[in-house]
Amino acid sequence: MSSPISTYSPDLAVPADKRVFGARDLFSLWFSLGIGLMVLQTGALLAPGLGLAHSLLAILLGTAVGVLLLAAVGVIGSDTGLSSMAALKLSLGRRGTSLPALLNLLQLVGWGSFEIIVMRDAASLLGSRAFSEGSLLANPLLWTLFFGALATLLAVSGPLTFVRQILRKWGIWLLLAACLWLTWNLFARADLAALWAQAGDGSMPFAVGFDIAIAMPLSWLPLIADYSRFGKRAKSVFGGTALGFFIGNFWLMSLGVAYTLAFAPSGEVNALLLALAGAGLGIPLLLILLDESENAFADIHSAAVSSGILLRLKVEHLALAIGVLCTLIACLAPLAQYQNFLLLIGSVFAPLFGVVLVDHFILRRRSGQNPASALRWPALLAWLGGVSTYHLLANLYPDIGATLPSLVLAGLLQWLLGRAFSYRQETARA
Repeated sequence: MSSPISTYSPDLAVPADKRVFGARDLFSLWFSLGIGLMVLQTGALLAPGLGLAHSLLAILLGTAVGVLLLAAVGVIGSDTGLSSMAALKLSLGRRGTSLPALLNLLQLVGWGSFEIIVMRDAASLLGSRAFSEGSLLANPLLWTLFFGALATLLAVSGPLTFVRQILRKWGIWLLLAACLWLTWNLFARADLAALWAQAGDGSMPFAVGFDIAIAMPLSWLPLIADYSRFGKRAKSVFGGTALGFFIGNFWLMSLGVAYTLAFAPSGEVNALLLALAGAGLGIPLLLILLDESENAFADIHSAAVSSGILLRLKVEHLALAIGVLCTLIACLAPLAQYQNFLLLIGSVFAPLFGVVLVDHFILRRRSGQNPASALRWPALLAWLGGVSTYHLLANLYPDIGATLPSLVLAGLLQWLLGRAFSYRQETARA
């Protein structure tokens, strides 16, 4: 009997007979991951500065560009059968993946903890609203342990069980019902024509709003191949991922903008949550709150896969340990300052995958062969150039955005340096 797929080393390619995800599976997964409380809150960030019309345009453009890049990286997983960090060896060399794997582990532990905190705070607020502040269901510690345990259980079960037994069968239908109810409630209660005509206060440039919107799908770049490696065909991976995440992310972020402008103009998180809780006795918000555990699942599972590159342990054992760690951090650690560190770490991955995309699709033409070199210096230099560009633009020209320019420049550098390096090698052989 063959071993369960979760016991395979993250360094190994998933065998062809274990690649069972079709377009419907990947649509369900990425529609779910495109939905969440943090997505609603991100939409609320755009609302005051851009207004409804310009916010929706920024979300539309940013999400569209972002999901095309996200789905393209997903194809790398289906082409190679490798996890995200293992696939980096093809571009950076055999030893070039250690630093990205470590940075990815750090950021995913942090974001997994943040997801648990977001769920805890929302559940505590809803519990105190429905009952009283001193009731058991308003206790933050109780909700921290509950959501930490739920996310850990999902991560240990693995993506095949989660997607095929939970999301595809009934989870996605509950999420669709919740989104439709919130949308109906918005149209029934808000004067959308007046909101559409109302301009933003100008506190946020449009380019920054676009940068925030594109950052949502691009934040999943270091994780997507952990799931797309189970995809049957590249076409299904690309289409299911792009369509699922685009619909979910655009829908929920747009609702975050509209609900903020209509019912919570102060922009405070609690005001937005209370406005959302007024729809359908709070049931749609509760379903979205439970869906947030799927984002924490993805963070914890992929953190385990990344750490599996560094430690020779089973992924499910690492997922259990990381889930417990995230729960403890959510219980004990003050994370207000840690968020800046997480954003700093995250800034390295958009340029990195600009390098990876150009290397995989243009220079290696979707070949999955392992490189002979321990380190591929042209790729590392292109990555460094992209990261430097990101921080230069973020610090000196914050109004134009940094995510997409740094990714494009890193990809261009990879193309130029890769071609030049390959030409020198061919000349030396001749």
